[in-house]
Amino acid sequence: MQRKSLRAVALGAALLTATAAMVLWAVHLSRPESAPRADGMAAADRMAPPMAADSERKIKFYRNPMGLPDTSPTPKKDWMGMDYIAVFEDDGMALPMAADSERKIKFYRNPMGLPDTSPVPKKDSMGMDYIAVYDGEDSDDGSIKLSPGKVQRAGVESVAVAKRPMTRAIKAPGVVQLDERRISVIAPRFDGFVESVGTATTATHVKKGDLLATVFGQEVLNEGARVLVEQAAKARGGDDRTPAGLKSQSGGLIGASRRLLNLGVPEEFIEKIRRERRVPDTIAVRAPRDGVVLERNIVDGQAFKAGDVAFRIADHSQVWMMADVAEGEIAALKTGQTVTVTTRAHPGRVFGGTVAVVFPHLMKETRTARVRIEMPNPDLALLPDMYGEVEIATGAGEAVVTVPSGAVIDSGNRQVVLLDLGDGRFEPRDVKLGRRGDGFTEILSGVAEGDKVVVNGNFLIDAESNLQSALKSFAAPPAMETAP
Repeated sequence: MQRKSLRAVALGAALLTATAAMVLWAVHLSRPESAPRADGMAAADRMAPPMAADSERKIKFYRNPMGLPDTSPTPKKDWMGMDYIAVFEDDGMALPMAADSERKIKFYRNPMGLPDTSPVPKKDSMGMDYIAVYDGEDSDDGSIKLSPGKVQRAGVESVAVAKRPMTRAIKAPGVVQLDERRISVIAPRFDGFVESVGTATTATHVKKGDLLATVFGQEVLNEGARVLVEQAAKARGGDDRTPAGLKSQSGGLIGASRRLLNLGVPEEFIEKIRRERRVPDTIAVRAPRDGVVLERNIVDGQAFKAGDVAFRIADHSQVWMMADVAEGEIAALKTGQTVTVTTRAHPGRVFGGTVAVVFPHLMKETRTARVRIEMPNPDLALLPDMYGEVEIATGAGEAVVTVPSGAVIDSGNRQVVLLDLGDGRFEPRDVKLGRRGDGFTEILSGVAEGDKVVVNGNFLIDAESNLQSALKSFAAPPAMETAP
């Protein structure tokens, strides 16, 4: 076993040695000195002088340790404290920014983008070197000039300002409530007793005209008897001297009939008295509308007083969705806007409605405004107190000037977009913002349709080209400091 292990180690070492030799030979062949000469002799065949020690080699310049196009004629450190790397004359490396030596330096700007410039090289409080700004890179008109390389590295992307309709969906939680206009209360207007109660119970559905209860009321019987007396007097002609104001359209007295109507007795009951010439002992109480019985407060034989609630019925065919909209979105709400609602009880189903009322006050506990949405509910799928997710479509159909929201630089005190002037020139432009929605922002003033604005890389342009200084001075040239 030991012999096999030693043999495997030896074989591995041999393979490594062979690989290293092949690599060295390939490097040797790739060097210009190894190319064959016209006389057939390779340059490598000549005796080359040995490489001089670093102390004897002449340093050409120092390059950025991170590979950035930044050089220095003297040793220095970058902003992370890393030493610049020496490049010697015999390394064959040219200055990456050779053209900079021929360009005139206009001033030096703060490396962190602060509005601070200097006419001479200097360092900031953290030891970072100020960045040279050459003629043509910063103009007196407030625009910013960037080289094509910087624009490419920053990933700058520009789009044209266009007009489009501003639409935005406001989302809010909501709760289903009954339509107040579709709730009916059955309360007798006279004292009496319940003879019998119909089959309707709480939570059952009834139709208009269904029998709810049969009741007895002495006051109704008394007024019914007066109707018969008046009818008999008319038959004898005893009402010839009755004032015209006390007569009905048919010529009869209106006193007893009017009192019965005031007691809530239906016309059918009065006509039955006149037709049969007798007063029924009981009166039928019927449902005034289609709906669901919310309350049933009477039983057989129960006595009641005038005004006691016997039944409460609600029509569920149309309901309200009460949504709580955040304070910052109230300005976009208008009556008549289209609304869609989804509920957990009916996943995948979307209910429609319209904004009916925006309440004129806020709820101070939640800082929200209540919005009433009217929704048809023909199949009674929406139940009272059911929760729903409300989405209100806001915005006018008229097209307005907009830019992508990512193009706006909002510092809190001012809002700015970078106008792309072409050829690497950018101009910061103050804008006045309007509505926001669907990734776009309305521009009320500052840019016009067709202008090109930066949507990607604008913050990198901010850091690279001293945007804060340009925003502060605009047309004014940068202020120069006194050399220390």
